[in-house]
Amino acid sequence: MSIFEKIQQLPDGYSEVMYEGKKYGLSRTTFNAGKSIKVFADQLGGKDFISFNYYITKGNHHMKPCEMPEKKVLDFLAQCVIL
Repeated sequence: MSIFEKIQQLPDGYSEVMYEGKKYGLSRTTFNAGKSIKVFADQLGGKDFISFNYYITKGNHHMKPCEMPEKKVLDFLAQCVIL
């Protein structure tokens, strides 16, 4: 499954997910007729978070993590489970 397909599985608005045995409150907001997506996940009762933007341009897709390594975002997307 591609990164984009995994992001598409995250529901718009607020949801909760499990990642590495911890619960996160996740918000996904879609802009520009689906051409840009913002995802922010905050560990509930903890200090961790995941934040990135995803852009679809003519012929390309770009993921831009916010203040964290891309590997952390990719790991989160691969492992998170929607509750």
